[in-house]
Amino acid sequence: MRTSLTELLGTEYPIIQGGMAWVAEHSLAAAVSNAGGLGIIAAANAPYEYVRDEIRKTRELTDRPFGVNIMLLSPYADEIARLAAEERVPVVTTGAGNPGTYMKQWKEAGIKVIPVVASVALAKMMQRGGADAVIAEGCESGGHIGEATTMVLVPQVADAVDIPVIAAGGIGDGRGLAAAMMLGASGVQMGTRFLVSKECVIHPNYKERVLKAKDIDTVVTGRSTGHPIRCLRNRMTREYLSYEKEGRSFEELERLTLGGLRKAVKDGDADYGSLMSGQIAGLVKKEQTCQEMILEIMEEAEKLLSRTE
Repeated sequence: MRTSLTELLGTEYPIIQGGMAWVAEHSLAAAVSNAGGLGIIAAANAPYEYVRDEIRKTRELTDRPFGVNIMLLSPYADEIARLAAEERVPVVTTGAGNPGTYMKQWKEAGIKVIPVVASVALAKMMQRGGADAVIAEGCESGGHIGEATTMVLVPQVADAVDIPVIAAGGIGDGRGLAAAMMLGASGVQMGTRFLVSKECVIHPNYKERVLKAKDIDTVVTGRSTGHPIRCLRNRMTREYLSYEKEGRSFEELERLTLGGLRKAVKDGDADYGSLMSGQIAGLVKKEQTCQEMILEIMEEAEKLLSRTE
C-alpha cells in the first residue's frame, strides 16, 4: 500500500509504532521497521548517552528507516534534539510541546519531523513551522490524552493541513487502518497493539493485563490536574480517582503515581504500576511478532479498502 506517508518515510507500509516511554526501545523499534513499518525509540526522560546507545543498537538490527520520539518537556530535550541531528536519525516525532526551537537543526540534518497534535489549531501551527506530517491523536489512546476522539479529530485535521496526517488512538487492526484512510489519514500510529508483540520487552504481567482487557477496562486519571492519562484499571487508578473525588492535593496524587510506569514495565506491578493502554486493548487478544501483526493488519485493510474502489 503506497500512500503519501510511505513515500515520505520510505517505509513499505503506512504504520508507525507509538513512542511509548519505558516501552519503545531498540528491539521493538527495529522489529517494527524490519516488518515494513516505522519503529520508534522513546527518548522520554532519558539522558543523552542512553538515547545515543538506543539509536546505535537499532542501527545494528535494521537498515530500514526508524525514528526517535522526543518529549519536549523532558529536562534533556535540548540535548536529545541535538543528538537526533548528530546521529541523523531518519524521523523525529514529538509530544508535549512545540518543536519549533529545534526545527532548523533537524531540517539541516535531513530529518523528517512529525509532531503529535490533539487539535486543528496545533496541526496548522506545526505545518507553518515546517513539520513534514502530523499525528492526530484521539483520546482513545493510552498515556497522556487530549479531549477530541480520533473519529472527530482526524477528518478535521486532514481538511486543515496539506501535509500527511497519521491517525492515532483506538486503532489496533486492519479495520482501524481502513477507517483512518477513509477519514483522510495517510497512515496510522499504533501503541497498544505493539505492547503484546513478542519483541516488546515489557513485563509479562503487563502483557497479560492487556491481553485480558475488556472494552471497559481503561480509565482516565489526572483530569483534575490538567494532565489526563489513560491506563488499565487497577488498585492505583481506583485510589487515584478516589483521591481526586476527595479533592486531595496535587502532591498526594503525584506520590501515588511516582515511578508508576517503571513499576509496570520493569517490575510487573499490576496493582500499583501505571499500565498505560488505549481503549483498543479489549480488541487485542494474541501475542504475535511485529511482522505477523503488520501483515495481518495490512491484509485486512487492503481487502476492506478494495471494496470501496
